[in-house]
Amino acid sequence: MDLSNLKPADGSKHSDNFRRGRGHGSGNGKTAGKGHKGQKARSGSPRPGFEGGQMPLYRRIPKRGFTCINSKKIVGINVSALERFDNDTTVTVETLLESGVIKNPRDGVKILGNGELTKKLTVKVNAFSEGAKAKIESLGGTCEVI
Repeated sequence: MDLSNLKPADGSKHSDNFRRGRGHGSGNGKTAGKGHKGQKARSGSPRPGFEGGQMPLYRRIPKRGFTCINSKKIVGINVSALERFDNDTTVTVETLLESGVIKNPRDGVKILGNGELTKKLTVKVNAFSEGAKAKIESLGGTCEVI
């Protein structure tokens, strides 16, 4: 670091509060940064997405399907993913995050019954499939819905 390569922090040099169109001395007089003539130089410039009267892209593309605003994104994990935990461990959403089994729990975690489990675990998540519940409880573990 020396004086030859110092520079101001990003965004600190120019602000948006300078007054446009206040004379030549301001450096932004006369056309106030809008150039000469044209649609964008006038007041009442068109709204975002307007394509000069041509049918805009967001109206040309067909609408497909329906998105329910009340639906939940549940993350599914197979029983085989719980094999990495030690015997008699309490498995929660937090421990699944820490161990890297899931990255984003979204609206909940559900344990699914695919794979084999050989350890006794206490599992506390949002939902269980019937097969997963049977496999966990057959080894003496417990399933708790949070």
